[in-house]
Amino acid sequence: MSGDNRLQAIRSLLEEVHRALDLAFGFELWDGSRIPASLTDDAMRLVIARESVIAALLRRPTLDTLLNAHVSGLLDLRNGTIFDLAAQRPQGKLRRRLAGIGKLRVLGVAAKFLRAPADMPRPLDAPRGQTGGQDGRPETNKTNIAFHYDVSNEFYRLFLDPEMVYTCAYFQPDWHDDLARAQRDKLDMICRKLRLKPGERLLDIGCGWGALICHAAQHYGVSALGVTLAEEQAALAREKIKALGLQGRVEVRLEDYSRLEGEFDKISSIGMFEHVGIANHPTYFRAVHRLLRPRGLYLHHTIARRAKRSDKAFRRTRPEARAIMRHIFPGAELDHLGMSVTNLERFGFEVHDVEAWREHYQRTTRLWWENLRANRERAEAEVGPEKTRTWMLYLAGVSLAFERGVIGVNQTLASKRTKGASGVPSSRADLYADISDGR
Repeated sequence: MSGDNRLQAIRSLLEEVHRALDLAFGFELWDGSRIPASLTDDAMRLVIARESVIAALLRRPTLDTLLNAHVSGLLDLRNGTIFDLAAQRPQGKLRRRLAGIGKLRVLGVAAKFLRAPADMPRPLDAPRGQTGGQDGRPETNKTNIAFHYDVSNEFYRLFLDPEMVYTCAYFQPDWHDDLARAQRDKLDMICRKLRLKPGERLLDIGCGWGALICHAAQHYGVSALGVTLAEEQAALAREKIKALGLQGRVEVRLEDYSRLEGEFDKISSIGMFEHVGIANHPTYFRAVHRLLRPRGLYLHHTIARRAKRSDKAFRRTRPEARAIMRHIFPGAELDHLGMSVTNLERFGFEVHDVEAWREHYQRTTRLWWENLRANRERAEAEVGPEKTRTWMLYLAGVSLAFERGVIGVNQTLASKRTKGASGVPSSRADLYADISDGR
């Protein structure tokens, strides 16, 4: 079968699909032809750069094949974004709308590509060390964390706020687009929820680039220890501590949470718990309980999936979730809110408050995506075009998942349970006073 015949066959099939679904975008094939033929230069379209993309998708019709095609630049969206594509997706039952295109017709076109070259790059399949494990061993944890966070400090600086906070921002008193302000407000809200006081000891598990521990020391007078497994994060955080003159009050260690010793008045875990793995939850909660003084407060901030009708159903994950675990956050697993609350109670904590921040994270990830898009050339120079495309796809994908409620994020405040009064104030009114004072 010649290449011209294959080209004609796929063009004809895509024309039928375009008509049946009444698509608001078109296609452009490797020879420059467009579907529909009337598609203008400024119209949004999916560009298929090689026929090997079609052949690869037919031989291995998986999400990973699709992602590899996009990351390698062979399947691209022109004159639009993934958000535009999502907004213009066909409505209604696709199978019903495609019923007019017979299966034999589709199989006939597919057969023409069975012997076509399928030499498509698969950059996401490259060996990357021990990154799929969830055994909870400190060595595995470090490998998994390094894969994501030790990409490049300069790369992350291109899309994060000036303090380099890589977790959900807090937008108040209403929605706005000032990421730096929203992240300052988030840091302050965490400190308020923990009721931090001068002289207390704060432990931040998964401290990132040190924004929270520095903020808490500067504005609440605590001494703070942050732990991370990412070497580049630790190096930059230590530079920040020195620049702010916080030596002796703030420390960052490259250490696994399970190996920590000591006692702390307050503990925070902001966006770290997702890396623990469900099988290792008992180890995690026992460690937090051991490290927290009686009646001490713990803030548990984590992304969560929706609960299902059964635990068995919950453990089944969608292909896009598995792709993120393989290519973005190896070893990570999301629980659901009920699982977190149950584990907190099971392992000796009293739960006081739960606050959902799903829409805050949707906005945060959208702003990160916009920043990375604006700095795309610099990002590609720093980490390469493939890594940049991967991160842009990941940020857009999770923003859409938060928007649709597929995933959420919750802040849960708990104390180390004892008999008698918990020490938590009777009112939460002070938490929601204006905190946009630039602290």
